[in-house]
Amino acid sequence: MIVEMRTYTLGLGATGRYFKLYGEKGLAVQKRILGHLVGYYSVEVGPLNQVVHLWAYDSLDERARRRAALWADPEWLAYIAEVGPLVVKQENQILNPAPFFEVPPAA
Repeated sequence: MIVEMRTYTLGLGATGRYFKLYGEKGLAVQKRILGHLVGYYSVEVGPLNQVVHLWAYDSLDERARRRAALWADPEWLAYIAEVGPLVVKQENQILNPAPFFEVPPAA
């Protein structure tokens, strides 16, 4: 299992708008296609105006298949067109869980 951590830096004051759009238009699509949401957070201390989300996959191949399906989905593309201007920077990391840690099951 791997976990992808995505960090989005948003424009000043854009976090509320981002969360509203994501809750209304993005979350359901991603959960349907990507499947295993581990967590979704905003940064309170440290670099501000950041949103961090974590998605679990069985492998890099599964991640690639699911992300390709996401980018082929018209509902997702419409959401991205609306929310994209709020994002200033994006960072992705692939994390391997420690041997003693089990990623929580999908909700």
